[in-house]
Amino acid sequence: MADTALATAPGISITESAAHRVQALIRMEDRPGLKLRLSVSGGGCSGFQYGISLDDSVNDDDLLFTQFGVTVVVDETSLGLLGGSEVDYVEDLIGASFQIRNPNATSTCGCGSSFSM
Repeated sequence: MADTALATAPGISITESAAHRVQALIRMEDRPGLKLRLSVSGGGCSGFQYGISLDDSVNDDDLLFTQFGVTVVVDETSLGLLGGSEVDYVEDLIGASFQIRNPNATSTCGCGSSFSM
């Protein structure tokens, strides 16, 4: 973990709404060391698929971004596809969900869980 970088500049940002929701989920899990992990994998209907989870581990190739009291963990490979993205939590009449606004995506699927470049 010595090689893990603590990033404070643009890379990944999180809205206050998303931070509040993540903090609530961490409280429900009763595991204060949890962080929000973002990842990208191949698949989904548009080519790449977002992954969002709570995680207490940090790997050597992870970068950390802290905002509004929440630490976001992203591996270097995923950051190449997510750089400049914003994580938001939106509640509307249809439901509530985390949404990723990715400036690198050229198109996204209808549900917003996958994208292409």
